[in-house]
Amino acid sequence: MTTRILPAVGDPEAARVIATLLSQLPGAEPAAPVPDSTFLLDMLGRLAAESIDELPEVVLVHERIGPLPALDLIREVALRFPAVGVVLLTSDAGPALFSAAMDSGARGLIGLPLAYEELAGRVQAAAQWSVGVRRHLGPGPDVAAGPGGRVVTVTGAKGGVGTTFTAVQFALAAAAAGRRTALVDMDLQAGDIGSYLDVQFRRSIADLAGIQDISPRVLQDAVYDDRTGLALLLAPADGERGEEVDDRAARHILGALRARYELVVIDCGTQVTGANAAAVEMADVAVLVTTPDVVAVRAAKRMVRMWERLQVRKAEDTSMVVNRWTKHTEIQPALIEKITKIRAVRTPVPAAFKELQAVVDAGRVQDLDNRSTVKQALWAVAGELGLLTPREADPAPAKDQPGAALALRAPGPVSRLRGGDRGSLGPWLRRGREG
Repeated sequence: MTTRILPAVGDPEAARVIATLLSQLPGAEPAAPVPDSTFLLDMLGRLAAESIDELPEVVLVHERIGPLPALDLIREVALRFPAVGVVLLTSDAGPALFSAAMDSGARGLIGLPLAYEELAGRVQAAAQWSVGVRRHLGPGPDVAAGPGGRVVTVTGAKGGVGTTFTAVQFALAAAAAGRRTALVDMDLQAGDIGSYLDVQFRRSIADLAGIQDISPRVLQDAVYDDRTGLALLLAPADGERGEEVDDRAARHILGALRARYELVVIDCGTQVTGANAAAVEMADVAVLVTTPDVVAVRAAKRMVRMWERLQVRKAEDTSMVVNRWTKHTEIQPALIEKITKIRAVRTPVPAAFKELQAVVDAGRVQDLDNRSTVKQALWAVAGELGLLTPREADPAPAKDQPGAALALRAPGPVSRLRGGDRGSLGPWLRRGREG
């Protein structure tokens, strides 16, 4: 996601410093600073007359802007252009001014002199808020996925159905197609993505759980850049640390990831926790993996019914991948669709574990031969789900096409998760009991 930033700074020296720092922000597209409030309002008015999408996501207002005082200017921008996130730059970062800025409609406050980390965090937060507002004011093709890239979750109906292998292959396929891809292990107590890719790294998703402002540098420190081209955010090595990642933290972390990557693939494991339930809810594409046997199909039905009771996701918004399929299997994809009410993708994944055994045992699934029928099938599924092409190139699925039910959906309302004590499931279980 490119963040367009318009600074409003009257002082030439301050404008030079701000422009220099903004040029260092990843994904930022800063405009030349405007010298006064009149120029700023005129420019925003011209851009808004063309389209809401022409407006910058973030406007930075310096405390010494004129002729309109900074707080009055912020109030004017917030009233006239509500889809723009305004951030105040001030040398007085005390609580009184902070409260006044928030009352005026600012989305944040940055102390002077500027620090890179604080600037990056506030700009990112304001940009994400701006994109969310635009989604509600008038959704467009680039906004429907929420701020930034697309989020894809892969969940297993039960243990051993191939969830992690499927997630890894989806991510590898997207990276091979040239998409900037992050692979997240949200199987928080038993994550194995590191084992599958022969990666050991000291950082994990738990290290981001308590951070309020996840700046690009903080995120980069927690992510492992693998030579496959994937950015890996691993599960904690100590399973008990998984409890640190609740639904709030998951949303915050995934928001930071989708602002930085085109595609975020998440291995959600097979257990429903507050964190991975939040991920499934906010996902643009949610995949449920099963095998064509009675126990796994029952587990798939149980999983999707739980999601519906907890208002996480509807069956029609979910995609089913049938793993270890053969033409002689008694339970075929059509029957699984009928039982679970989830539409299966067109391409089933064949049962050919002998092709995989060597690379799985070696922890080098990225080295799987391109002639593998399993790899070919999973990469075909990735293409069917639209993971290999940018959003602009995604074909519109026909209504009778198996992928049609997977139309990208906007994240559910954040307000569902607010309030109450938060254990591993917290409000999810309460909502289920109340329903």
